[in-house]
Amino acid sequence: MTDFTILARRYVAAFGETDAGARKELVAALFAPDCRYVDPMADVTGHDGVDGFLAVAQEKLPGFEFRLLGDVDAHHDRARFRWGAAPPAAWAAGGEPPVIGFDVVVAGDDGRITQVHGFLDAVPAA
Repeated sequence: MTDFTILARRYVAAFGETDAGARKELVAALFAPDCRYVDPMADVTGHDGVDGFLAVAQEKLPGFEFRLLGDVDAHHDRARFRWGAAPPAAWAAGGEPPVIGFDVVVAGDDGRITQVHGFLDAVPAA
């Protein structure tokens, strides 16, 4: 049985990992080799696709910290959760993060993520 709270924490941590080698290791441990990640900004498959997307997200949000927001809701092989991204000073100030997402993940038999269905609830204007 998958502990989806731990899975969600690891997922959010992967978004914040800036060391490319460490991030690749996190992606391989967290995502199935044939996983599919879909959100408004991406539709990628496999470890290389997910890792590349995470690298682009970090480039677009330099210095942002990603955090889990609230509880993880899960049943069977699926979970949903909210996350936020903000500069450290914004987190310290206690305000709402400028980027907020809502993701649904599906876990395989081995506990790794096979699918991500991501939604963006708040994104700063370009």
